[in-house]
Amino acid sequence: MRLTKSDKRSAFAMSTKTRAHHPQFDKHQLQGWKMAHKEAELPHKGWEAEERRCLELGLQGADSIQDKSIPTFARGELPHFAGINTFMKAPYIEDVKGVGKYDVAVMGVPFDGGTTYRPGTRFGPQGIRRISALYTPYNYELGVDLREQMTLCDVGDVFTIPANIEKTFDQISKATAHVFASGAMPIILGGDHSIGFATVRGIASQTDKKIGIIHFDRHADIQEKDLDERMHTTPWFHATNLPNVPATNLVQIGIGGWQVPRQAVKEAVKRDTTIITMYDVERLGLDKVVEIALETAWKGADAVYLSFDIDSVDAGFVPGTGWPEPGGFLPREILYLLGQVAKEGICGMEVVEVSPPYDISDITSLMALRSIVDVLGSVVAHGKLGAHRKIIRGWAA
Repeated sequence: MRLTKSDKRSAFAMSTKTRAHHPQFDKHQLQGWKMAHKEAELPHKGWEAEERRCLELGLQGADSIQDKSIPTFARGELPHFAGINTFMKAPYIEDVKGVGKYDVAVMGVPFDGGTTYRPGTRFGPQGIRRISALYTPYNYELGVDLREQMTLCDVGDVFTIPANIEKTFDQISKATAHVFASGAMPIILGGDHSIGFATVRGIASQTDKKIGIIHFDRHADIQEKDLDERMHTTPWFHATNLPNVPATNLVQIGIGGWQVPRQAVKEAVKRDTTIITMYDVERLGLDKVVEIALETAWKGADAVYLSFDIDSVDAGFVPGTGWPEPGGFLPREILYLLGQVAKEGICGMEVVEVSPPYDISDITSLMALRSIVDVLGSVVAHGKLGAHRKIIRGWAA
């Protein structure tokens, strides 16, 4: 039977009045519900101690201020638009000999002498610290409060030598070795990716154990030299020459595009590294990539180092980088991957290639910041905070 226009209008009107059936669901099974109730289980001592410290150091607020926790001079986390920008407003440790009192130490490496295209990563640590004032230490989805569940400090920047890559590498290695040997886990704010060799060398010098590397990037970074020097395209060639950093434990995720030199490809084949392209990520799925990365990096190894190059994220989301490349990870993808590979514990992390001069509204620096706190949150949530200490030579628990 053929319907008239009037019949069709009537049928449409009836359909719009009919409520579609929705299956029953239990809101108590939602992450939102579970994490909302987990918040009540978190301690408050860290926040209370910070409030007392702010009043002690910053003077009690003016008489007209009703909230008596507010000081006259800004100290601590609040307000987010004020204060001295250390990483996440963490204590600045001027005397680096005291870094071992903390679980995690952030250190900046303001160096872009290894760049081969756009410079500016020497300003990366400043950019990341500046935007870090935006965040609180509490993450609702993870049910983690970093202020309450770990101790964090900022040791400032390594004194780099702009005109000399090798001297800068020596400075970085000494700084990283000092932080790691103290028992604090180093979080390194780059800087270009050439620093990856020096940071790994610093950690490797303080242990007899084997170290695997999980490396997120669009570029392989494993050729011997570039422009006749050890540049930001070469860190893993030299890092995997170290006796306790096997190339077979190097997992490189996100590699591809039009910026991978053939010399690097030949070296990766020769050294038998594991390369997972963006095509592989799409085909296998995120969870399988995590499984491969953890199995490969940890096979026969005692610890894993995490190297995150910001340009592994699609260039549309991170314009502030030296070698932008379309087709990389979406923000949610990379944050999920970082959190998942960190759940088994790490011995250190670097975030590299953030170049604020090319950034827009700090979105690249913000992505770098988010990657770090998500990794720390995962380490805490899975009970792996401090696990790296067991590989430190001569460490007594």
